[in-house]
Amino acid sequence: MAILNYSPPMSPYLHINYQDDDILVLNKPSGLLSVPGKAKEHADSMQTRAQKVFPTATIVHRLDMATSGLMVMALNKPAHRHISKQFELRETAKTYQAIVFGTVQQDSGEIDLPLICDWPNRPKQMVDHERGKKALTHWRVLERNTKTTRVELKPVTGRSHQLRVHMLSMQHPIIGDRLYAQDQALTMSNRLNLHGMFLSFRHPVTEQILGFESQVPF
Repeated sequence: MAILNYSPPMSPYLHINYQDDDILVLNKPSGLLSVPGKAKEHADSMQTRAQKVFPTATIVHRLDMATSGLMVMALNKPAHRHISKQFELRETAKTYQAIVFGTVQQDSGEIDLPLICDWPNRPKQMVDHERGKKALTHWRVLERNTKTTRVELKPVTGRSHQLRVHMLSMQHPIIGDRLYAQDQALTMSNRLNLHGMFLSFRHPVTEQILGFESQVPF
């Protein structure tokens, strides 16, 4: 799917949450790509912005263009290897907040549904019990409103669009989701209401566990 009228937010151009000699923790706004797209007009991204200030910065993990929140980047090769391994072995911790359409009845639960790319409709993903890769999300309700519910989401795996498809599977799409929400759920917000509010991992040199928080913008 082509990105129509790509116009990422320019202010703040680069929101740095933390930096030292080895790592960079950034707050990505909704509407900005994590890495550059193939087309020249999609060159602006979290990676290119960071590399203008920190030329050695490399991407360790990604957030969807529409999702906002915390991302860690490595500033040297040993740090990149170390943090990549933590993501691979699921030793990092990530917490998101989302506003979903409708009233979620239960207070908490988990969604264990395997996901695969919906190839004819890519970049959309879909549940596939035969060919899908394992995807697990823990969730809990934070607040119920008239037409929406604010939820906390903790993905155990890191599949593409995992939280968006898992919420959809509960019949509670995330509001403002241009890929998976329809009608009222789509028009209730001009952005995807999904934000990576907490990120924790071990420092690649000191091995100390670091935790970072970012204010939820909706």
